[in-house]
Amino acid sequence: MKVVAINGSPKKEGNTYHALRLVCEQLEAKGIETEILQVGIKNVKACTACNMCAKNQDEKCVIKNDDVNDWIQKMKNADGILLGSPVHYASLGSAMKSFLDRVFYVSGVNGYMFRHKVGASVAAVRRSGGLPAFNEMNNYLNYSEMMIPTSNYWNVIHGTMPGEVHQDEEGVQIMRVLGKNMAYLMELIENGKEKVEAPAPEKKAFTHFIR
Repeated sequence: MKVVAINGSPKKEGNTYHALRLVCEQLEAKGIETEILQVGIKNVKACTACNMCAKNQDEKCVIKNDDVNDWIQKMKNADGILLGSPVHYASLGSAMKSFLDRVFYVSGVNGYMFRHKVGASVAAVRRSGGLPAFNEMNNYLNYSEMMIPTSNYWNVIHGTMPGEVHQDEEGVQIMRVLGKNMAYLMELIENGKEKVEAPAPEKKAFTHFIR
């Protein structure tokens, strides 16, 4: 099994990276392969709402001058997806937001490519605003019918300078417990595939409230 972790920080080895590594260490201890994709340092263009990914049905965004389409396939082929972001103004980093909008829209209009994968989110923050960013990432997982493991508190860890999150004793425990629970859920799903029939997907119903 494999987990693809998304580092949405513009700092390659900042506190978001360290938070992801804390989770990944627990996954690796259970024999689960991990790979961290450095998204936050890239120039990721925002979704233009052209809807061509839905029309083309090729699992690709029509914007070709970045790595998003390669990342989509890495995520599609993984068993689990771990999202990590720093907190900018109580929200996600801009590259991370653009990345998530494009990747999860392509997934949604191409047959819900991440459906029933295990997905989790972590936020690294100096002081406050971590919970709104954490909830933002979870919205993408929820919409995609992904399976979300929990920890013993909200998945937020604190620190300013790179590596300071290791001094947040509670935050380190949160990441550790999350990693253990994520590995456990992945093992349950993997071992249950031949024994429990998954519910069939339903075609998405779209409604609005204008009369």
